[in-house]
Amino acid sequence: MGGAYPDARGRYGRWGGRYVPETLMGALTRLESQAREAMHSGRFARALDKELATWVGRPTPLTHAPRLGEAWGASVWLKREDLAHTGAHKINNALGQVLLAKRMGAKRIVAETGAGQHGVATAAACARLGMSCVVYMGAVDVERQAPNVRRMRMMGAEVVPVTAGDATLRAAVDEALRDWVSDPEGTFYVLGSAVGPHPYPWLVRELQAVIGRETREQVLAATERLPDLLVACVGGGSNAIGLFHPFVADADVAMLGVEAGGRGTGLGEHAAPLTHGREGVLHGARSMLLHDEHGQVHETASVSAGLDYPSVGPEHALFAEVGRATYIAVSDEEALDALEEVAQLEGILIALETAHAFAGARQWAAKNPGGLIVVGTSGRGDKDLDILARARPQEAP
Repeated sequence: MGGAYPDARGRYGRWGGRYVPETLMGALTRLESQAREAMHSGRFARALDKELATWVGRPTPLTHAPRLGEAWGASVWLKREDLAHTGAHKINNALGQVLLAKRMGAKRIVAETGAGQHGVATAAACARLGMSCVVYMGAVDVERQAPNVRRMRMMGAEVVPVTAGDATLRAAVDEALRDWVSDPEGTFYVLGSAVGPHPYPWLVRELQAVIGRETREQVLAATERLPDLLVACVGGGSNAIGLFHPFVADADVAMLGVEAGGRGTGLGEHAAPLTHGREGVLHGARSMLLHDEHGQVHETASVSAGLDYPSVGPEHALFAEVGRATYIAVSDEEALDALEEVAQLEGILIALETAHAFAGARQWAAKNPGGLIVVGTSGRGDKDLDILARARPQEAP
């Protein structure tokens, strides 16, 4: 199923597409043409693979988690994107897109970021490859992710706080798109997740699929079988689609995407469009979206800045529609509990985004004892220490 998508119009069934101003159509068409040419270029592939191996540190390990497994009654393995350079899976996509930007002759990079990990990854890739970098970040996220803001600036990026709208990830994407529209030839927009107009969902998927390809090889080598379940957190959905996609044809491998359930099920209380949303168009793509009966996009709520987005990648919308993957939402409190459990049982401080995946995996394990589970460990949690101290002050030193 997965290999056939997107179609020639950039659609995943009825999802996806390219709903953008006419001023961007030429830039997107050029991007698609150049990206497809690069993906079939041995020279580009060799350059990307070399940087992934010698600078990013790929392949990332697949780590057995015996104490979690004992607690859950399962065989638990962690795909360790938290050990990639800059601390998350975001670097796979950022590096690939900045390399593509250089190949296309762009002089300037713009990006958006929520939790800051994509911003850090883009800033790092630009420093590595000698490109100027501007990162748009919601003012709310600038405050709650201050360590990542400092990291971006140390690597030479200009960080622009966005105060419009909800002042989180959606507003940051809006501003990055406006910047790109003003100079679509000289500027390259490095979009951080598998969202937006075609070809971005496809391009991000292709660059993140290295996660799933490595996982397949590693789990077969370690266990001589494929997993019963793959689990990943889902905001825009890039780490999840990267883990899931190489397994799409394996019908016996279940896939679970875990969204941010926030503090409730009403509009404005969560960031779970696949669980609680409805069909709509945002940032150039048709997908599931958190909006009301009048079409007004609602603000989201989550303890994790990186999942705080009102829509989701169109390929996830397709997987949910056809039943290839299951999507659930877990609350802030469940994610915080999972983060503490992983830290105390395995000595790994995971990101708040990642903690949602662990909370969902534990729920699945309770209903499927003895299963072999691979959890996409999308990022490390040192960026979240200030948030954790505020969320659970009784446990802060």
